[in-house]
Amino acid sequence: MQNAQHKSKVGTQIEVVEGCGEWFVRVIGDGQETTCQFELESFALAYAEGQRLRLKLAGIKRL
Repeated sequence: MQNAQHKSKVGTQIEVVEGCGEWFVRVIGDGQETTCQFELESFALAYAEGQRLRLKLAGIKRL
C-alpha cells in the first residue's frame, strides 16, 4: 500500500477507483486528502470501509 497526502477543501468523503490494474482509495476529510494504492480490490474495499466507519459516513463512492 502506498499513500500520499494533500490539502483539500472538498467535504468529507471516500472514493474507490480502479486504474491500470490497481485500486485507489481517496479519503477526503479534516482538510486533507489521502490516496492509498492497493493491488487487490478486496484490500481497497476493506480499507475504504474501515475509513467509512472511522469518519462515520453513510457510504463510499465507487468511481
